[in-house]
Amino acid sequence: MPLFRRRPGGEGAQDRAGRRGFGFGRRSAGSAGASGAVRGAEPRLDPALGDEAVRLVLGHAAAGDWAALRPALAAVEDGAELTHLAGAIADVPGVEEWTARVLAEAPDDTVALLVSGARQVTWAWEARTGARAKHVGEEQWKLFHQRLEAAEEQLLEVAEREPSWLAPWYFLQISARGASLGREIADCRFEAAVRRAPGHPGTHRQRLQQLCAKWGGSHEEMHAFARSAMLAEPEGGHLGELVAVAHLEHWLDLPDGEDHAYLTSPTVLAELQEAAFRSVLHPDFVPVRGWQGAFNTFAMAFSLADQRKTARLLFDALDGVVTESPWHYLAGDPVKVFRVHRDRCAVS
Repeated sequence: MPLFRRRPGGEGAQDRAGRRGFGFGRRSAGSAGASGAVRGAEPRLDPALGDEAVRLVLGHAAAGDWAALRPALAAVEDGAELTHLAGAIADVPGVEEWTARVLAEAPDDTVALLVSGARQVTWAWEARTGARAKHVGEEQWKLFHQRLEAAEEQLLEVAEREPSWLAPWYFLQISARGASLGREIADCRFEAAVRRAPGHPGTHRQRLQQLCAKWGGSHEEMHAFARSAMLAEPEGGHLGELVAVAHLEHWLDLPDGEDHAYLTSPTVLAELQEAAFRSVLHPDFVPVRGWQGAFNTFAMAFSLADQRKTARLLFDALDGVVTESPWHYLAGDPVKVFRVHRDRCAVS
């Protein structure tokens, strides 16, 4: 029996990843339950993912302390790192208020413009919520598109001022998907991001979402992209996660009964194992900021596929660090859902 079943009318709110297009709908827990001792630390959601440097940045953002925050961002030379920090800051409530004040006083501050544009993207999805389109109200749609328009204007300006930066192209992929700007624009923005950072996991995650059936793609195209991206990089890389995300997206799109049969099929199990041992479980895998997201994704996929021993490897490495994605695919509090699955996998 699968641990999780589709909730009747299973549509729910989404977390940060969901606001950025990481799926619609949730599933709810069945009766399988969990037993046995908790392994590792108490599960917790931590926006900084245990990184004290990120925690400091988020503290400055929450306080609206641009004088302290700007030097920290300006000192970041790596495109992926700046993108990660801008994305984390974009989730902080109220950033839209103080960035507006900063830009009114210093319109040429490109770092502030980037942070503002990133926040506008996240703020737009907050207005829309994670509900299905038919359940989004007229005022929500209005705010959604207004904020995406602001994001587009600001991020395109950043891209023009700083042609080498990855960050604007990463966020422009998300805004284009939300604004339904079409496949051609989506393709161009993905290519622009890849030229600046060829193996950036976040860029590839956004591309995979663009190729999902729910965004106008197909399961076949999504799976083909995930596998080709994984195989194009050396073993020990970060793109194997895409294979797991693609299978979870496919699983979510199936009716009860077919979903569990899909994840536990020999073909899917083999692909999940291959992806994990080519990436997060490979000896050459080197964690970068945000690595916990990939581990959570694989942990959930293997747990749902009844591969408890492999899932346990991922849960043990996480030591209680929960990321809302992909647990937002399941009904309930992500921390509680994580705990159920971790404790279940702790029982051999």
